[in-house]
Amino acid sequence: MAQDMLKRVPVREQEPQVRAHNFDEVCYGYNESEAVAEAARCLNCKNPRCVEGCPVNINIPSFITRVKDGNFEGAYAVISDSSTLPAICGRVCPQETQCEGRCIRGIKGEPVAIGKLERFVADYAMHKGIRPRVTAEHNGKKVAVIGSGPAGLACAGDLLKLGYDVTIFEALHKAGGVLVYGIPEFRLPKDAVVQKEIDNIRALGAKIETDVVIGKSSTIDELMAEEGFDAVFIGSGAGLPRFMHIPGENANGVFSANEYLTRSNLMGAFADSPTPIMVGKKVAVVGGGNVAMDAARTALRLGAEVHIIYRRSESELPARAEEVHHAKEEGIVFDFLTNPTEILTDDNGWVSGITCVRMQLGEPDESGRRRPEVIEGSEFTIEVDSVIMALGTAPNPLISSTTEGLETNRRGCIATVDDYGATAKEGVFAGGDAVSGAATVILAMGAGRKAAEGIHRYLCGK
Repeated sequence: MAQDMLKRVPVREQEPQVRAHNFDEVCYGYNESEAVAEAARCLNCKNPRCVEGCPVNINIPSFITRVKDGNFEGAYAVISDSSTLPAICGRVCPQETQCEGRCIRGIKGEPVAIGKLERFVADYAMHKGIRPRVTAEHNGKKVAVIGSGPAGLACAGDLLKLGYDVTIFEALHKAGGVLVYGIPEFRLPKDAVVQKEIDNIRALGAKIETDVVIGKSSTIDELMAEEGFDAVFIGSGAGLPRFMHIPGENANGVFSANEYLTRSNLMGAFADSPTPIMVGKKVAVVGGGNVAMDAARTALRLGAEVHIIYRRSESELPARAEEVHHAKEEGIVFDFLTNPTEILTDDNGWVSGITCVRMQLGEPDESGRRRPEVIEGSEFTIEVDSVIMALGTAPNPLISSTTEGLETNRRGCIATVDDYGATAKEGVFAGGDAVSGAATVILAMGAGRKAAEGIHRYLCGK
């Protein structure tokens, strides 16, 4: 039967009733024949809008053409020119609002599944042991990269390809940043995907030092003055959780999503490790972003009935449509136009419920979304024994407070002075969530790549 070119090749997934009880990856991805068939849908546009929508500017038509021709190694070579973490990006990037959101195929049908094709190519390369290569001679200059999350890894990868000696400093005991501690195993396998992508960075020549807290173990000034680094990139992310500051928020059984996910992902609490997390029978997750979906779906897999409480309507949800769809399939309850006002506790100080009010949408606020307004007299209570706050994060002030000449903005983010991530301190660049506040993996990678270009220009005297 001829393929319907208006519809994408379906991707195989675990059944919802099965995956809701395990931490195995939800999506199986394409096999070779499925990838070739999906690649054949690409129109190879002369003006590829998909490339404009990619924060790291992958030559998407070029790599897809190679997939269509069965030249998977060639497709990987195209992708790795621009992306350091393709197996990760193919899984967690919001392609629907970026490359796929601009695909011409999407005007009259479904856009080409660019993310699934990127994942296929990257997984093929990992399976075959194919790695990116350094394209320049060592130039004798040293760059320190603070943070081994997506911004730091992307910056390091580009600098290594340009011949720099790069050392990555990571505060935790395992490299990967938010890729390791923030995204659940069922969306992003750690050993099978993240670790192998980091191994590729090491293969390019990166030195990675873990358990080094810049601002305490050493400072940026010491790295430059005493350890001989010619430039520094700050990609330390935004790991400081935000709270609502409502009554009861300090009760036993209230978690930040950061803590909940870190215990599960980095510390292996989902696998009965010595670092457990409380498994409530009924859990409320406050927030509507990707982190809220991750926390809710993790709690579900740990055995809880889960409610997501979000103060706006479903159409305003900032989370990826795919993640919302998966959460609904798995049985998570969404309480839209609902806002918590108090967390209730029992006599022992443990969470017993959460009091909420109904909301309605008024005029748009500064974000462009309609402002939620309280409906008077709408107060009600949901009985829960755990609450997870997934309200966003801010940068930790440790680095900025211990670095002379580094400036921050009113949100506590590191201030930059140009499009290349240069800060007010000479030789120091920054990018990713440390500059923008909490955002996506691919936007952090794009910032890391721009900073690598800026560092190269700076060290070449441009």
